[in-house]
Amino acid sequence: MLTSKQRAFLKSEAHSLKPIIQIGKNGLNDQIKTSVRNALDARELIKVTLLQNTDEDIHEVAEILEDEIGCDTVLKIGRILILFKESAKKENRKLSPKVKAIKHG
Repeated sequence: MLTSKQRAFLKSEAHSLKPIIQIGKNGLNDQIKTSVRNALDARELIKVTLLQNTDEDIHEVAEILEDEIGCDTVLKIGRILILFKESAKKENRKLSPKVKAIKHG
């Protein structure tokens, strides 16, 4: 679980990010889950957008992705979800060491 300080740091890091994954009329299918997993491995912090034509609920999407991928939801804002997960690939861990360095409190 992320602390409020870690979440605040990630929020500021995510500010300039463009959403790279969009959930549309096909909903949260396996293809999307794979994209999310790969994107998190590559970048650790991503934005996911729920398009107007999806029936998905942002809270449900966040819950499913947390359960199945093991990511943390940094923020849900409107139809945008900010997700964080330490990369499985050492060379892609740019953010996670910074997040770990932020102590509780």
